[in-house]
Amino acid sequence: MIERYLEQASTFAPDIDAVILLIAVLVGFWFFLSEAVFFWLIFKFKKKDGVKGEYVSGEEKSQKRWITVPHLLVLVCDVFIIVGAVRVWHDVKQVLPEPQATVRVIGQQWAWTFIHPGPDGQIDTADDITLIDEMHVQEGVVYHYQLESKDVLHNFSVPVFRLKQDAIPGRTITGWFEATRTGEYDIQCAEICGIGHGIMGARIFIESKEDHAAWMNGHAKPTSVATAR
Repeated sequence: MIERYLEQASTFAPDIDAVILLIAVLVGFWFFLSEAVFFWLIFKFKKKDGVKGEYVSGEEKSQKRWITVPHLLVLVCDVFIIVGAVRVWHDVKQVLPEPQATVRVIGQQWAWTFIHPGPDGQIDTADDITLIDEMHVQEGVVYHYQLESKDVLHNFSVPVFRLKQDAIPGRTITGWFEATRTGEYDIQCAEICGIGHGIMGARIFIESKEDHAAWMNGHAKPTSVATAR
């Protein structure tokens, strides 16, 4: 349902959407039910001419069950939400699949720097491709991202991936994603990081194997070409 309004472009996006939908359905059910009971009670016990008001202490069992029974049922719903959320959290945040490529993401006021591997497939080598506010990845490849911040707290957010991760100064945080569709999408900073926070946006380009290879060759440095020969 959610993907009708916001595309899913990572392997774990459907799982995250499923948890959000589960929460919406369960919370929505209890919201509308409680509102219906609330207005029913208002009309049922509204003031009537010649009828004296009654003081209700709420101590009788017949009265307490209006609280205890819904309370227990809400707790059961909470168990389903917690189990679903923990399962997704474990799969997305606690398990790192083996990477096929690694990219470094650096946040600073107020731009993103992306260090991509060059033709050798490794970062921190001479053929790295460094771009500002522009990230290029290949569809169907498992990436590890190494997230850093040069100054203050930032948050690396790719809505189409359902990915959000704080960037903390002095730390390198490793996460992962696997893109499932080609296209051009937004990258945002989801942490208020100063006066320029609102303009700290970037773009991610998800490319096919052929297009990504062509992009990489187009950005290859002379040193990497010489090495390849």
